[in-house]
Amino acid sequence: MASLPSIVAGNTLKLENEFKKNIATSLPFEKKNHSPIILDKATESFNLEFKEALSLINEGSEKVESASYVPLLQECIKKNSVSVAEAIHGHIIKMGIHEDLFLMTFLVNVYAKCGIMGSARKVFDNLPKRNVVTWTSLMSGYVQNAQPEAAISVFQEMLEAGGFPTNYTLGVAFNACSLLGRFELGKQIHAYVVKYEIGDDTSIGNVLCSLYSKSGNLDSAVKAFRMIADKNVISWTTAISACGDNGDSAMGLSLFVDMLCAGVEPNEFTFTSVLSLCCIMQALKIGSQIHSLSIKLGYGSNLRVTNSIMYLYLKNGWIIEAKKLFDGMETISLVTWNAMIAGLAQMMDLGEDGMTAHSSGFEALNTFLRLHQSGMKPDLFTFSSVLSVCSSLVALEQGEQIHAQVIKSGFLSDIVVGTALVNMYNKCGSIDRASKAFVEMSTRTLISWTSMITAFAQHGYSKQALQLFEDMRFVGVRPNKVTFVGVLSACSHAGLVEEALAYFDMMKKEYKIKPVMDHYACLIDMFVRLDRIDEAFDFVKKMDFEPNEFIWSLLIAGCRSHGKLELGFYAAEQLLNLNPKNSEAYFLLLNMYLSAERWKDVSRVRKLMKDEKIGKLKDWSWISIRDKVHSFRTGDRLNPPYENIDNFLSELHDQASTMGFELHTTLELRNEEDDEATFPKGRHSEKLAVAFGLLRTPSAAPIRVIKSISMCRDCHSFMKFISQLTSRKILIRDSKRLHKFVNGHCSCGDFGSLV
Repeated sequence: MASLPSIVAGNTLKLENEFKKNIATSLPFEKKNHSPIILDKATESFNLEFKEALSLINEGSEKVESASYVPLLQECIKKNSVSVAEAIHGHIIKMGIHEDLFLMTFLVNVYAKCGIMGSARKVFDNLPKRNVVTWTSLMSGYVQNAQPEAAISVFQEMLEAGGFPTNYTLGVAFNACSLLGRFELGKQIHAYVVKYEIGDDTSIGNVLCSLYSKSGNLDSAVKAFRMIADKNVISWTTAISACGDNGDSAMGLSLFVDMLCAGVEPNEFTFTSVLSLCCIMQALKIGSQIHSLSIKLGYGSNLRVTNSIMYLYLKNGWIIEAKKLFDGMETISLVTWNAMIAGLAQMMDLGEDGMTAHSSGFEALNTFLRLHQSGMKPDLFTFSSVLSVCSSLVALEQGEQIHAQVIKSGFLSDIVVGTALVNMYNKCGSIDRASKAFVEMSTRTLISWTSMITAFAQHGYSKQALQLFEDMRFVGVRPNKVTFVGVLSACSHAGLVEEALAYFDMMKKEYKIKPVMDHYACLIDMFVRLDRIDEAFDFVKKMDFEPNEFIWSLLIAGCRSHGKLELGFYAAEQLLNLNPKNSEAYFLLLNMYLSAERWKDVSRVRKLMKDEKIGKLKDWSWISIRDKVHSFRTGDRLNPPYENIDNFLSELHDQASTMGFELHTTLELRNEEDDEATFPKGRHSEKLAVAFGLLRTPSAAPIRVIKSISMCRDCHSFMKFISQLTSRKILIRDSKRLHKFVNGHCSCGDFGSLV
């Protein structure tokens, strides 16, 4: 959610009423010629009137009224000039007015605003008497300077001294509790509010709403909001943000409507908060109406609001509208660039098909290039977003270029960027470079360790993954449930049953982590790989929840590979029941029945597909060569420059056949009305993309392809032969996983193909 301005008067003590009684409206000195003073360098940035007033003070010839110091001290706050404030402080002591409570309270505030809390505390401690404004000034200073614990301590001192807190004092105390996460203490202070019946005060209600929101208690937050007698825009905005932060976006949108009905005009923070709710709910129509309202109220060029609207449009697929907003900005901040890149990156996950996702990814890379050309320097958020795009696109070359920019920009030591580099190299199939990026990290978090363990497991380096896990434990980093997914996956790939069960037991007993679906999936995968199908099904029965699509897919793959057809049919039917609209599941089950020549079941599944209006699989593959994307679809007629791919692919089939490859491609991936001439046997999209890559890239270059659906067994087998035949590394990321073919072997262990 969008961050809101502090509701405790911005942590700025409100002394206006008292100031009006004591502060001179202008600097109270006549302009005269005076001798030079000792603070020339410190006062260079001040205006002439200030310098002349300060000169008179330094001469010290006449006693100055205490109120006359306040404008000078206010200038010190504006200029953040500690040295000048100290000089004025010295003059106050010299003039013998250092016991003036109003003036010394203001001096506490000055030191606090300049970040010198030690001096603020000394002034406070030397006061012969204190009032609530003095206590509150010191508390507010500690909160401003990220010392909320000290603020709470001062609050307790005040109560012990018999001080009576004002609403502002309580607001600062609540704010300190929020920063510390001491919500129980906040509840105790709330009891004080209830006792003195001041819960309807606007500032108190605002801060209570914020406190309870941060503690995760939305009901109490809303209750505090409802208690406010005179709700201002900050009240409404705080309550709307509380709803978003605590997972009730619908209530937040309802409150926004109530706010408008109450005649309260939203500000930029309200708009960013409510637009965030629209993003969560994908409420595009409401969001577009809010966009119109923001323009009507004069926020059309507001950077925060525009960024939020742009992100909403991106998340809902309105790329053209988002780009119009982006291109229409007079000045583009780095935050806006980052929002555009991050939004396009997220579009890759939300795209309806692989083609849309791929297009969004390359648009994100182009936006990053425009940022670079603009002369603005990217930050760690830019790099982490664009590296995630490279990961999804398997765009190693672009990732390497961005890595070079990371080094040049000095962000290599950043944990977030370092972890993003590890993930990028892993997903692009370069485990050596992923390992190198991990080793070069100066500091590692749990996420960094987990990323590298998972990378080793995915590439079949089980021994290295388990050793790294033990190294992580040795240095005192506590694993989480994601870490154990990587560990169990490593055991699965290596067939380490005893070790896997031991780690599973360790996770539950030593680290008190409750197993989730992914943990069971790793163990089931392990049993499937070892042809222990019955044990895999037994594990399914032990689960506390129903298996997901991935687990049923694993069981189907195992049953097919090991000839357990009846169990395979059962698993396939369960997969279909789980997702009746899953095209891949239908074709999988249909092909299984075709292979077993169970014609009645073939007819039944075909009728189901017709009733459910299941069309043919959208089988697309992409390959990027020299920053240009080439896409292929099963059944396409090939025109220049692709017309020679068919002949080359036939030659590869012939050569692979001499090495033992047999073509078993089924025609059930097409619709019955398709002309078979447009869909020849053995011509799936990834084969076309790989063949094109072999023709158009240097002989030693790896081939990297993205595929929209799972690889079939025929194509999977074919790629193993081709990797051996051409001595090329072939990487194919399908809808399930990354397949890395090297010298006739695949990193998935031959259990990644289902269709």
